[in-house]
Amino acid sequence: MAYLFTSESVSEGHPDKIADQISDALIDNFLAWDEDARVAIETLVTTGQVVLAGEVKSKIYLDVQKITRAVIERIGYTKSEYMFEANSCGVLSAIHEQSADINQGVDRKAKQDQGAGDQGIMFGYASNETDNYMPLALDLSHRLLYELAALRRENKEITYLRPDAKSQVTLEYTEDHKPARIDTIVISTQHDDFSSEEEMREKITADIKNILIPRVKAQLKPELQELFNGDIKFHINPTGKFVIGGPHGDTGLTGRKIIVDTYGGKGAHGGGAFSGKDPSKVDRSAAYATRHIAKNLVAAGIADEILVQISYAIGVKDPMGIYVNTYGTSKVELNDSQIADKITEIFDMTPYGIETRLGLRNPIYSETAAYGHMGRTPKTVTKEFENSNGDKKTVEVELFTWEKLDFIDKVKTAFGL
Repeated sequence: MAYLFTSESVSEGHPDKIADQISDALIDNFLAWDEDARVAIETLVTTGQVVLAGEVKSKIYLDVQKITRAVIERIGYTKSEYMFEANSCGVLSAIHEQSADINQGVDRKAKQDQGAGDQGIMFGYASNETDNYMPLALDLSHRLLYELAALRRENKEITYLRPDAKSQVTLEYTEDHKPARIDTIVISTQHDDFSSEEEMREKITADIKNILIPRVKAQLKPELQELFNGDIKFHINPTGKFVIGGPHGDTGLTGRKIIVDTYGGKGAHGGGAFSGKDPSKVDRSAAYATRHIAKNLVAAGIADEILVQISYAIGVKDPMGIYVNTYGTSKVELNDSQIADKITEIFDMTPYGIETRLGLRNPIYSETAAYGHMGRTPKTVTKEFENSNGDKKTVEVELFTWEKLDFIDKVKTAFGL
């Protein structure tokens, strides 16, 4: 029978995402000056206040207040009426040195013997229902908010938008798991005050349908554009007024949007969040590595859909095991357990192997902290950093390396394709 599946996303101005972006900006600044830094930073944002907490082992000292305020300004919290503003909010730092007990289980004399920074389970997922091998409902949810933020910054076609927003897309699938149509779209966007709630509802609804939706559709292949039919149910700012938002409307914390960060509820998610953690924390690095594996296997034609699980023990370099589920879509004459065995032959899954293969000791994390860590486009960018002494440094880095399809040939060779 046909069925419905829903995914959601949140904007860069959502309180939890503000927290993620601050935590990851601090990670990048530490790694830019000290590639061996060990960092785990949590951020809390609320009305007029930011609280930073966590553990750091590094040879560099940073002006965390300056970095934090720069992130908030970039996102768009620049007006006092938001009750959370880049230049006036308080920033309290409770960051301290990393536990020596944890550190001794991770660092080794030889870097290749580095142990996992924690125990845990991590998942990677890929599906061929989109060009970026991501679940379609999540991909559309991200696109809606990315374009909404672009419209806010342009401030031309829509001039009343504020930074906080959420989206949700419900797809109807056929019995053979193919997307047939969009059933429902939910958009809740923070906005300036209107003279009346009725005027607000009419204006925002019209702008979402007539400006935002066409911009998103134009990015899609014709067969996906056809999913936008006249029967879509829209819920636009369904509670009515949404003037109070951001950290003034809801406290934000690092790591509370892990399903948005990954696959929108498809596949599975491990036990830990990503943002605020350096790559020695396998919660982050191994989740990227398993996505890299799943995407390259699907792109190589091993299966239409793949879930990869890996697990670690703290201080131990080799994973406890690898699990694979192809959901009955395998195209090779191997069972899922045998496919898992092949993965161990192709990919080095030690923490050091992952870090070096994907270039994870570079300052590449700020860009991951909004609109999903997976399904993004790999690219090389130049970034500038400044330390507490005023010294500046320019670094060229490659973003989203785990999205590269650079192992297809190796996968095909290993599987005899």
